[in-house]
Amino acid sequence: MMLENLKIMILDYFPKYKLKDSSAIPIMPDERIPFGPTFFLSFQHILAMFGGNILCPLLMGFSTNSALFFSGVGTLIFYIATGGKVPSYLGSSFAFIGVVNSATGYVYSPGAINQNISPAAGGIVVCGFIYLAIALIVMVAGHGWIEFLTPPVVTGSVIVSIGLHLANSAVGQAATTGFDAWMAALTVFIVVMVTCYAPGPLKRLPILIGGVVSYVVYLLFGLRGIGPGIDFSAVSDAKWIGLPQTHLPSFDSTYISMIAPVAVILAAENIGHLKAVGSMTEYSMDNLLGRTFLGDALACILAGFFGSTGTTTYAENIGVMSITKIFSTLSFVFAACIAIVLGCLPIFGAIVQTIPAGIFGGLSIVLFGITALTGAKLWINAQVDFSKPRNLLTAGISIVLGTGMIGVNVEWGKIKIDAIGVATFVSIILYQLLRENWATIFKNIIAKITGRGFKQPTDEETIENPQYSNLLEPLIENQGINSDYIEFNNNDNSNNDYKPFKDNDEEIIQN
Repeated sequence: MMLENLKIMILDYFPKYKLKDSSAIPIMPDERIPFGPTFFLSFQHILAMFGGNILCPLLMGFSTNSALFFSGVGTLIFYIATGGKVPSYLGSSFAFIGVVNSATGYVYSPGAINQNISPAAGGIVVCGFIYLAIALIVMVAGHGWIEFLTPPVVTGSVIVSIGLHLANSAVGQAATTGFDAWMAALTVFIVVMVTCYAPGPLKRLPILIGGVVSYVVYLLFGLRGIGPGIDFSAVSDAKWIGLPQTHLPSFDSTYISMIAPVAVILAAENIGHLKAVGSMTEYSMDNLLGRTFLGDALACILAGFFGSTGTTTYAENIGVMSITKIFSTLSFVFAACIAIVLGCLPIFGAIVQTIPAGIFGGLSIVLFGITALTGAKLWINAQVDFSKPRNLLTAGISIVLGTGMIGVNVEWGKIKIDAIGVATFVSIILYQLLRENWATIFKNIIAKITGRGFKQPTDEETIENPQYSNLLEPLIENQGINSDYIEFNNNDNSNNDYKPFKDNDEEIIQN
């Protein structure tokens, strides 16, 4: 009887997928198309995440096979944690590149492996546990406090800092030799042309196409004696089938202090991606945010324990959904299984390791540039008002620190914080300190202590938000920001009949 009840609970937890024709778009998360089209759609998701999920571990000197393998495993964990209700793919997070390379001192070269993967993996594990703690708090207390600490001006500043901080590395790779510099320029040109002028779905694969075409050109030049050529000795020694390379983590306070703060960035990324998916499906998924954090955190912890890269939800796959209008979570299960299979092909990883520095630099220039401007796009979408000193100073100071601190760390004994960590903490602290209504805040505090009521002077000094106490109302003033989060939360779904998910985090906790 107990087993039967458990079986029923499990079946009720996951979607009962309704079969729909491929042309009957949009296909919602609890619906599916026939298995044949689902399989091909999953390949499109694999191709979409491929560029980032391959380049990210290479930039840090990690195994590409393990990154692919644990991206697949992590996606399955995410599927289970969310009950198959949130369509997302988990891949290697670019937020770890700067901090890992600062901690380990790694610089990319073809075939080179980071010699400090174990302590870096320990930092990723701790980051995952911090992320897990955030997830549990959100499941119990809600997510308003995260949006309070990381409004768009803060999140955008950190993202811009990440992209610009990594720009130095990208240019250095591109300028390895004169020939590599020309190949980097060719790579950038191909990526740009594919992005702007390629037909149909090929526009979603600029990194993959640019990398492959440039690689072939580099190879042909090498065979003709032009340029350094490509060394395939590692490929000839590689096995066809085998488990990915793993490393057990070791825990060092220096590495942990530099890598662990990335948890804040992962949470902010996850919020933005969930809001985007909710906007496309025209169904708010805010009640599932705690479980998306949970799935992402568990995936990050597991990857770190085996010496792989930390994970995050991928915007590239959200882009695929925006084009196909197919949001079925089943396609991500298929994609995860394909990624796991690719991770078990060592020869594939050996081929990837032969990518020349010039091509790698060209791809990095594009990716890091897009990363930086993604932060700026967040400001635009949120209508951040930079005429306000609070926003201007928060963004300006944090970006200069995040961009300019190349090879410079803030140290207290064994604790080190690199440029990205400094930019994150400075932007959060400055935004909270540079308030224009401290007089109102102190009067409220005094009123609370003395038990006397205090009437707010004007409506402009506070915003109404029932999830905060009166004491905190002045602390969450809008300051000229029309947040994406507020915009999504205020969407009118009165005419939307799609409501398959009635459970929420509070109900999960109670049960």
